[in-house]
Amino acid sequence: MVPDTSAPVSFPVPKENEPVRRRSVFSRSFRGADSHHALAPDDASAIRSRRRRKTSDDSLRLIDDLVNRPMDPMFSDSRLVHEHHSVIVTWLNRVIVFIICVGVGFAGSLFVQQLQSDPRKQVRQTLASQLENRNSQIDDLTTQVNDLRSQVDEQSKRISGSVKSDVLRRDELVNGTVAVAGEGITMSLADPIAASQSGTSSNRVGTTSSIRVVTDLDLQLLVSLMFQNGAEAISINGNRLGAQTSIRKAGGHILIGMSAVESPYSIEAIGNKNTLAQAMNEEHLPNLYASFKAAGIYPQVSKSNSITLKAAVTSEIQYAERNE
Repeated sequence: MVPDTSAPVSFPVPKENEPVRRRSVFSRSFRGADSHHALAPDDASAIRSRRRRKTSDDSLRLIDDLVNRPMDPMFSDSRLVHEHHSVIVTWLNRVIVFIICVGVGFAGSLFVQQLQSDPRKQVRQTLASQLENRNSQIDDLTTQVNDLRSQVDEQSKRISGSVKSDVLRRDELVNGTVAVAGEGITMSLADPIAASQSGTSSNRVGTTSSIRVVTDLDLQLLVSLMFQNGAEAISINGNRLGAQTSIRKAGGHILIGMSAVESPYSIEAIGNKNTLAQAMNEEHLPNLYASFKAAGIYPQVSKSNSITLKAAVTSEIQYAERNE
């Protein structure tokens, strides 16, 4: 290695004060490292250009070391030889780093998506699916109960050979325990267009909602008017009304018994179609129709020659008997 004569010449250090110089043995390339420490004292070119100092003050030697040898020998040795990597190793490192970055980015996006998702939405979907399953089970059980009840009635007739009295038939008709068919009317009404577009749920009159929709009270009123004018059997959206059937509001839905119904609502009533149609038209109920029109609700009444209503969902009914 050719010495650099332009570098400042360091002050010679006595043997007892010479610093311990160690190679960077922790480096993989320490064998090929050549030291460029201060020149040896027997270097002729250094001796000729070296400035002689007449003093042996330790403080001056310390300043000389800080000025002329500021770099640590071990660090200096580690910078002499650079390790050369092959092209395969370089590209392999790049591929590994790229895969790690993609994995970290994908995990971060999943984490952010999980934070932004609404856990209540999944809970609502689960509850809605469970409710649909329960409703379907209720429908199946109701059908089975009606079939079994009709079979019991037939077997009772065969055994006793008696015929039901008119009173018992009328009671069964009122209680809704048997399927019926006959002429009647169908009244249709729906929530206003503004309510369906905004997705507003049915609210009772008098709440803070500015949109008036069909409520359970409206359905109760219409059903009462039909019964008052001679209706023998009534159903709402296919749900027969019986002695144990209620019309009530639960959350954002209207329940007919245990079945939820939504707009549009179809009320079917069996009875004298002319009498029912006249009693439920706009001329006979001007105030009710005016309040509906003010809210954007327009009931429609149509006559029908044949309407079939299935039996209502009821528990076991016991009739009073004469004590003899």
